Amino acid sequence: MSSRPGKSKRSPWRIHRLLGLGIALAGVASVSATAGALLAVSLTSTPLMQGSLTPEEASVFSQDVPIATDSTLRLPRLTRPVNILVLGTKVLTSDLNDVPPELRNLGYHALVNSFDGRSDSMLLLRFNPQTEQLVVLSLPRDTRTYVRGQLTKLNEANYYGGPALAAESVSDLLGGVAIDRYMRINVQGVEKLIDALGGVTVNVPQDMRYQDDSQHLYINLKAGEQTLDGDKAMQFLRFRYDRQGDIGRVQRQQMFMRALTEQALNPATITRLPKILSVIQSNVDTNLSVEELLALVGYGAQINRSNVQMLMLPGTFSRPQDYALSYWLPNHREIDTLVSQYFGVGSNRSVASAPSPHRTRVAIQDSTGNQSAVQAVTRALQDSGYANIYVDQTLNNPLPISRIVAQQGDMASAEMVHRFLGIGEVRVESTGALNSDITIQLGQDWVDTFGEAL
Repeated sequence: MSSRPGKSKRSPWRIHRLLGLGIALAGVASVSATAGALLAVSLTSTPLMQGSLTPEEASVFSQDVPIATDSTLRLPRLTRPVNILVLGTKVLTSDLNDVPPELRNLGYHALVNSFDGRSDSMLLLRFNPQTEQLVVLSLPRDTRTYVRGQLTKLNEANYYGGPALAAESVSDLLGGVAIDRYMRINVQGVEKLIDALGGVTVNVPQDMRYQDDSQHLYINLKAGEQTLDGDKAMQFLRFRYDRQGDIGRVQRQQMFMRALTEQALNPATITRLPKILSVIQSNVDTNLSVEELLALVGYGAQINRSNVQMLMLPGTFSRPQDYALSYWLPNHREIDTLVSQYFGVGSNRSVASAPSPHRTRVAIQDSTGNQSAVQAVTRALQDSGYANIYVDQTLNNPLPISRIVAQQGDMASAEMVHRFLGIGEVRVESTGALNSDITIQLGQDWVDTFGEAL
């Protein structure tokens, strides 16, 4: 397997945001055949694979089955569904066996430019041209699972065996889902990419403050909508110092992804192409070929926003009395259901009927500041047969359009709630109340539609 951090070459890191990278480029590459050609020429000048895989490691990935058609006249296109494991790994000098001379005696644990180490963030992306979907499954780093036959945290896999062992461990956790390719990105690359894109406007849901002098990690963000540059974006993505810990961070990263994908699909992005390409060449490690990357870019450019579906591995927090360490304990029954619905062979559209309303856990997150509106939506749900309803946290950013969030990936239940209420938009993502099946993020459209009755 691949070497440990003491032998690493460059740095990897995290961010659920290689998705943003691909879709950002998608908006550029799809502008014209000329842009696509420029992208191809630029990428071929520097290999994207920063290391090497042994034949045994390479066999973990489905590289013998083509995923894209090559064309000299236009961008390559995906020919089948493809699953890509995205890893980001934060490596500190304290993780290394042999610290470079320039990083010794700094007085703190500095970030190191390395692609090895424990995964700080993990995603499994499914690009499916058959259903025109892009599925993003967030895998919490503290997930308790088997890595080389030992029960440990999922984030250990990349440290002990690189992307191949990480892919094996994820595949086993998900019941045998095939992993076609991998991508790793380092912390420096994420920050540079955000700057290359001109920043990202996102709603910071709460004040975020944290200080760790041992790492020179300083987080200081105020709540509210704002444009984050690379440094502030990393503060937003690294913060996990509230009661939800790493799971809350996963939710915020999904919020960031959604904002990034919507803002990156802009023709103005083409002016930033050279800088974006430079970041990719220097800070990405992947076994995708140039043609395959271009096919993913082109697919991302054309996908409808409503078909970007963001999920989180089903599970629960461990209890302190049960384990010495903190774990995310996977729910294998719910994982099997999710995998069958979103990662199955062929069509991934769910044909399962929604569960009966009285069994569906519905959370309400209000953004209107109108208590009568919350009471009205609660009554409407009760009149429709929903019995398990509770009011969750208030959102700090007013929403013009209500969101019906399929927190556990249950699109059928979300669409049923949508039909009963007659407002809002359905989203498959895990940004709602953690223990709900459906989260209603109440917006101004509810007040505007039923204002006289409130």
